Amino acid sequence: MNPSKIVRVGAVQAEPVWLDLNGSVDKTIGLIEEAASDGVQVLGFPEVWIPGYPWSMWTAPVISNGHIIHDYMANSMERDSEQMRRIQAAVKKAGMFVVLGYSEREGGSLYMAQSFISPEGEIVNHRRKIKPTHIERTIWGDGQAESLQCVADSPFGKIGGLNCWEHLQPLLRYNEYSQGVQIHVASWPAEFEMPDPAKISWLYHETGEASYRASQFMAIEGQCFVLVASQILTEKNLEKNNLTGNPVTKTPGGGFSMIFGPDGKPLCEPIDAGAEAILTANVDLRDIDYPKAFIDVVGHYARPDLLSLLVNPKEAKHVTIMK
Repeated sequence: MNPSKIVRVGAVQAEPVWLDLNGSVDKTIGLIEEAASDGVQVLGFPEVWIPGYPWSMWTAPVISNGHIIHDYMANSMERDSEQMRRIQAAVKKAGMFVVLGYSEREGGSLYMAQSFISPEGEIVNHRRKIKPTHIERTIWGDGQAESLQCVADSPFGKIGGLNCWEHLQPLLRYNEYSQGVQIHVASWPAEFEMPDPAKISWLYHETGEASYRASQFMAIEGQCFVLVASQILTEKNLEKNNLTGNPVTKTPGGGFSMIFGPDGKPLCEPIDAGAEAILTANVDLRDIDYPKAFIDVVGHYARPDLLSLLVNPKEAKHVTIMK
């Protein structure tokens, strides 16, 4: 019988340093150091944690957000940059594995990125949200085929990650399950409670409760531990984000972080939607075997003779040089 493989995991719920790249990096390093002092070995951050999720794109017309987008581009982070190297050095010093969500700048384009950083401080996997959701497409571009690699090996197990509504794409989830994920980082922005229907028409799927349930379902369906990392928003930052007076972004709020077991069971106490914390749990990777014995959607519970997934691993190039 294999011995237990205990891993201490953590999920960040915190407010970004809005529109401030260097401030964001400082806070990221502080959270890594805080998690390391608590023995965390795998740490997940929210979607576009750096430099924060610009919620006003949902609540105001594009033309009134122009000034924010200008600052947003200037404070998005390049993958190969001094700021990223500072984070990598902090991860190496901590000896942990980090899945970092950030708005990645490459040239004149932005992408909703996740970098998987090893305990040696190396980016061992890098992916971008393959399809930004709805109005997000006015800011960020699509991830290409390399973003289908959702899982990286680590000393603490196979670590996976997806952004936000990628958790609602069944084929993408299945693709990740096929890569053997054991610990999954579900990176989310702030999501709020259902607003007053007398003030605005809103859909339930765009709430923290729905996002929480989607993350929990991934744990059940994929038989993996899921670390839900989400952002919060406080009243003092409403004006900076062009969010003053709207009926959706109730403050303080936006957080719905949790850690789920591979059967979907919550493994830690929930915290207030407006609170900052690193949620933690000690998990035993062998516990994955219990639900796997019931259902393994990429194994004994599959019918590939009837239903299977077709994946194109070839990256599309903007420019191809003829030889």
